[in-house]
Amino acid sequence: MIRTICFKERRYIEELRILTRATALDCIIDERFDRIVYLIKEGDMGLAIGRKGNNIRKMQRVLGKRIEMVEYSPEIETFTRNVFKPADVLGAGKGDDGKLMVYINKNDLGIAIGKGGCTIEKARLLLSRYFDTELGEVLAGEDAHA
Repeated sequence: MIRTICFKERRYIEELRILTRATALDCIIDERFDRIVYLIKEGDMGLAIGRKGNNIRKMQRVLGKRIEMVEYSPEIETFTRNVFKPADVLGAGKGDDGKLMVYINKNDLGIAIGKGGCTIEKARLLLSRYFDTELGEVLAGEDAHA
């Protein structure tokens, strides 16, 4: 899937590279939740976050927006776990309607939804962009696996 990145997104990606030396594959400017979501190359997450989150705080000061980072993975289940971190994802799989069903530990359901649904919206954006799949339901489950 070929996607063009606009000037503003390229500038934010370059800013991340300069400040953290980590490689961002993509950047989503989410005006609705006043944040920037970076998709970080596999293995570069530690560089991007920095010791005790220092790099994220530095980026937030420089850019004036909330920064969120997700580590890329070519497998959809691992990618889904990364999107919903720190919530405990028990499993993910396609439902009958073709949409992705995600099962979350019932104690982490609030974290998985996010304030005002911001985490679910981030998951919708990233899953549709990189795996051409729609996010279905996010369900609480004890040991339910898709």
